[in-house]
Amino acid sequence: MPKVKLKYEYTISSIQKRLLACFTIITLIFFMLFFRLGYIQLIEGKSLQEKALSQWTRDLPLQAVRGLIYDNSGTVLAENYTTYNVYVRASNVISPAKVAEVLASILGLNYDDVYKKAKNKNVSEVLIKLQVDQVKALQIISTNTAGIYLSVNNSRFYPYDDLLCQVLGYTTIDGVGQSGLEAYYNKYLQGVNGYSLTESDIKGTELDSSLQTYIPAIDGLNLTLTIDYQIQMCVESALKSMVMEQNAKSASIIVMNPNNGEIVAIGTSPSFDLNEVPRDDLSLLNAYSRLSSVVDMYEPGSTFKILTLASAIDSGKVTTSDTFYDPGYRIIAGQKIKCWKTTGHGNETLSQAVNNSCNSVFMDLALRMGIEEFYDYLNAFGLGSNLGIDFYGESSGMLIPESEVKIVDLARIGFGQSVAITPLQLITASCATINGGTLYEPHLLKEITTSSGTLVKTVNPTIIRSNIISQSTSDTVKDLLETVVKEGSGKNCYISGYRIGGKTGTAQKYENGVIINGKYVSSFLGFAPADNPEYVILAVVDEPGNGVYYGSIVAAPYVKQIFEKIFTLKNIQPTTSVVNDVLATKTIVAPDLAGKSLSEACSILLGLSLQYEIAGEGGIVTSQTPAPNTMLAKNDLVLLRTD
Repeated sequence: MPKVKLKYEYTISSIQKRLLACFTIITLIFFMLFFRLGYIQLIEGKSLQEKALSQWTRDLPLQAVRGLIYDNSGTVLAENYTTYNVYVRASNVISPAKVAEVLASILGLNYDDVYKKAKNKNVSEVLIKLQVDQVKALQIISTNTAGIYLSVNNSRFYPYDDLLCQVLGYTTIDGVGQSGLEAYYNKYLQGVNGYSLTESDIKGTELDSSLQTYIPAIDGLNLTLTIDYQIQMCVESALKSMVMEQNAKSASIIVMNPNNGEIVAIGTSPSFDLNEVPRDDLSLLNAYSRLSSVVDMYEPGSTFKILTLASAIDSGKVTTSDTFYDPGYRIIAGQKIKCWKTTGHGNETLSQAVNNSCNSVFMDLALRMGIEEFYDYLNAFGLGSNLGIDFYGESSGMLIPESEVKIVDLARIGFGQSVAITPLQLITASCATINGGTLYEPHLLKEITTSSGTLVKTVNPTIIRSNIISQSTSDTVKDLLETVVKEGSGKNCYISGYRIGGKTGTAQKYENGVIINGKYVSSFLGFAPADNPEYVILAVVDEPGNGVYYGSIVAAPYVKQIFEKIFTLKNIQPTTSVVNDVLATKTIVAPDLAGKSLSEACSILLGLSLQYEIAGEGGIVTSQTPAPNTMLAKNDLVLLRTD
């Protein structure tokens, strides 16, 4: 038999090599399969499980209950009420026509739109309407229509409508904080949503006797604020009166505890109803949502003199025994800067200069300190930087950079010009001047608790800076400012039997660096009791429109109203004798001064023990406030308008 010649000669070595190659290939294939399997299980496993779960089940969201917001005594300021979200699952709909008829008639929707959604089986589930009230929800349930589902929703409700509207803020329709504290503390308030899961087939139809899984929602946490609801109501009432009676563009008030930085009350007017948020007018909404005390800067005017006074006394550049002369102006670096009283205050002690709010003297105090030393105090008081309040949008104010300050600027800063600050900065710094020199971080939150009342977090007072001024300086400042209310421009805040200190402020407004004629910001800062302050109130009126613009007349009386209500609410008793109180007894008849020369009118008022302020630079009195024949008390203030 002939020998067959093979094309390839196989040897044991070649066969081994071939087997090794096959084994390597097979091993590589298995390794790749195992690697892919491991990748799917370990890397993509979670996402694939979620996708599978979404195919096997149908879910309805269970919204977490949003946390409540309380005042410092437990009064509810923001709460929830139950509503329902309506869904349609086309895969479970038996009669699209019935679904459309039921939902269109009960919810007031378009029949054709609902009908299309009820027939569209390409979508597993579609939302029909949010926040349906309980009455309509029960009507829908009573029809027992297949394919319609409801889930519980929690809608926000504010029991006091516009109270604290800028502070509390509001939420979106699906319960996410959008402004104010609702936004700032949203992560605590919102909670974690849950779900109700039901098994379904590949078409999305629920399976009979299917397993149901309930993942409960986790309720949000509750906030307790430093706000005192009763005092806030007083503030809101005063704000509305200020805007209406003074025909003002806007007004804002802050009430603060000077000993820990707690904001007791705060508000701005105009305001809006939190239960009827004007979402269709965004410009109006943005304007009314601004908490101007925190976010808006202004030139404070004479209330700023509190800081100048404290700085000058503490630095040793002035004492209460110093005397001054005011001819009605100062010449600074060749520029004539007028006092508000252009005829001058003449010879004055420091106390009289504070009572008179004499610009000339406060220019002197700033110049005595010099740029570097005065700026050291201003920076220590927190001006030009954020204070850290728990609220979005805080402004840092604006100081001229120290390296660029000219001597003229320094003089103007001394009496509250050439500097821009927020009302929050002014009241916080002023608190430091009367509490012994400690600057506290202002705050609105007091504590956070669970829905069951378990304490989660307590906010303790935070000291930004201490020993800014000495205790003796602070005591002197309090004494001088108490005299302002007893004898000076703050007389309209005097309350018989109570020790109150304060300072008025009136500042002209600027636009593009130029003074706007006839537009002012009027203010008053008061504190009580003067010897050991518990409450500090700052009221700011933007553009009063009745022709009267002095803070002593436009703002001080409203601070007095708030103090009177605080004394009643907190049962704070008088500490001084009210018997024969000549400062409170109205026995002086206001004279008719119209047509008289300014000098004659001033002489008449001083002879009657009345204070006066002058609006205008003419020499003849054209009108006055209060009107002639009004009953006045000693040291009451009369505004003289000139030609």
